Amino acid sequence: MYTTLKLTLEAKIATVTLSRAEKRNAISHRLIDEFLAALLEVENSSAQVLIVTGEGKAFCAGLDLEDLQALVTQTAEENLRHSQRIATLCRSLYEFPKTTIAAVNGAAIAGGAGLATLCDFTLASTAASFGYTEVRIGFVPAIVSAYLLRQVGEKHARDLLLTGRIITAEEAYRMGLVNEVVEPVHLETGARQLAEQLLENSPASLRATKALLRDYAKDALERDVQRGMEANASMRMSADFKEGVSSFLERRKPHWSE
Repeated sequence: MYTTLKLTLEAKIATVTLSRAEKRNAISHRLIDEFLAALLEVENSSAQVLIVTGEGKAFCAGLDLEDLQALVTQTAEENLRHSQRIATLCRSLYEFPKTTIAAVNGAAIAGGAGLATLCDFTLASTAASFGYTEVRIGFVPAIVSAYLLRQVGEKHARDLLLTGRIITAEEAYRMGLVNEVVEPVHLETGARQLAEQLLENSPASLRATKALLRDYAKDALERDVQRGMEANASMRMSADFKEGVSSFLERRKPHWSE
């Protein structure tokens, strides 16, 4: 059924494993569709905890290069629809009614960093890294910034979003993006141990608590995500975005318009 990920259901624990290892588990149109379908399947199952991880050396390297290249030629309306799709994925994971754990095995970049940190818990291997690198290619990390700001505060958010730098798992932990850092061999075990701990709690209480936390910030978050979608789509029509994507694909230094 799934071609870009694997879904397993075992003893009330569901696991979604991004399985495009040859593409560093990059986000494609198909992966978005399948991730949303998998979330719906887990929601309707007996599983009470969801673990999200990646196959191979990367967790998720952000947007697929082919999809990124296609954005350059899209219309404003097409870009807005794609931004809405990304926003739907982020919102669906953030608001998922069951408890979620990200087990970050490697690089989590751009949209991949968003997927890693939108879960309720984020466990990271010492081999993991995080980066919101959009500004490096003339893009805006607009949608994920609405969530990031609430997680790490304005100073850390400005640091990550404006520099586009890659940080280690340890620095992500200090910033509050990560709950725990473990050795690679202990990542899967650590995620399952946390899941087992959560299974000792009342499922109804967990769902109610998540709903309450979601509702606290719902109106402001919806407003900010809408702004992000519009900023996202607008920037994709700019000369800097076209140059940034071209330079990235051609492996050269960009020549910005200003």
